[in-house]
Amino acid sequence: MKPTDYNFRVKDSIIGIQFLFVAFGALVLVPILTGLDPNVALFTAGVGTLLFQFINRSAVPPIFLASSFAFIAPISYGVKTWGIAATMSGLVAAGLLYVVLSSIIRVRGDQFIHKYLPAVVVGPVIISIGLILSPVAVNMAMGKTGDGAIQLVPFGTAITVSMLSLFTMMLISLLGKGVFRLIPILGAILVGYIVSIFLGIVDFSAVKNAAWFAMPNFVAPTFSWEAIIFILPIAIAPAIEHIGDMLAISNVTKKDYLKKPGLKNTLLGDGLATSVAALFGGPPNTTYSEVTGAVTVTKAYNPAIMTWAAIFAIVLAFVGKLGGLLATIPVPVMGGIMLLLFGIIASVGISTLVRADVDFNCPRNLILVSTILVFSIGGMTFNFGGVPFSGIGLGAITGIILNIILPQPRKDDHIL
Repeated sequence: MKPTDYNFRVKDSIIGIQFLFVAFGALVLVPILTGLDPNVALFTAGVGTLLFQFINRSAVPPIFLASSFAFIAPISYGVKTWGIAATMSGLVAAGLLYVVLSSIIRVRGDQFIHKYLPAVVVGPVIISIGLILSPVAVNMAMGKTGDGAIQLVPFGTAITVSMLSLFTMMLISLLGKGVFRLIPILGAILVGYIVSIFLGIVDFSAVKNAAWFAMPNFVAPTFSWEAIIFILPIAIAPAIEHIGDMLAISNVTKKDYLKKPGLKNTLLGDGLATSVAALFGGPPNTTYSEVTGAVTVTKAYNPAIMTWAAIFAIVLAFVGKLGGLLATIPVPVMGGIMLLLFGIIASVGISTLVRADVDFNCPRNLILVSTILVFSIGGMTFNFGGVPFSGIGLGAITGIILNIILPQPRKDDHIL
């Protein structure tokens, strides 16, 4: 079958379930960590994938869209500071930024991205996302709330569960074969959950009280300038990541999706999927590398498979018992997984710098990377019209501005 074939077949529905299984652990992890509804995330992942396919129907890439890890920190902060509805307005704006970028690419080509958003800017922004989240992971692994204020599970029990979850994720990633290697998060959740049951820290009341059929807890956005200004710059990193994901699936299927349907259309689809997700109270969508890996292993290139995966995700969103079950996952299980996961996010940022061969003997590059990291992680805050601007968003904007205004290095301008 050619990668462009789009035919509905019974066996494709079975493969679609398997691909949703691959994405499931990461898909529900983001809403669990940020205080959103996992059932809403399932619904918006399905709707977002279908919307992406419709926009790119001229040459549909076999990819699945679901919850983006890049937004965990800003969503968590936004929900705590302004509430879910206001935070959603920032996520709608983030999706619209993708739309703006796709429009610029449509008019001017994609070279401006490399000029204004080079690896030396994007790399440290991604590093910041992972490192800012690390205290939350450590606190949860020790059985505390994300801010460390309350001890939810006794320390000894929490460390046992979190370390078993962590090492399970490591072992599956390193030793797993075939499709099983692509589900380290789901495997870690299962092992940690079973151990938690034996240790008596799982409360099944949420499952008992949940109905089999239930509407997800949809939340409409309410306009908030503060949330928009805070979240909007963070969309830069996943927008660049989107390009890498398109290159990856192109290499797998041996078809250049950057030419057809083109980055202008795939980025548009990703952006609209993110904005639509936020309209329902779901996390931003992004293309899933786990599913791309599954495509690589199975050689299942038919985009209809992803259509089935999206349909099954939408159906599962209305199973209330599933949401109740996800709510019973103990904090140390998620903390153990996050210890590795957030470190991996930071490592992806480092890899971005390495692949681009960024010269750290160049003072200009050192200034850019150092300023972004310190502004993002150190707690620097600027006020614009009374609105505090800090964290990853401030680091990203600072990096973009400095990259534009700092003079290019001379040939002999380097540090010995």
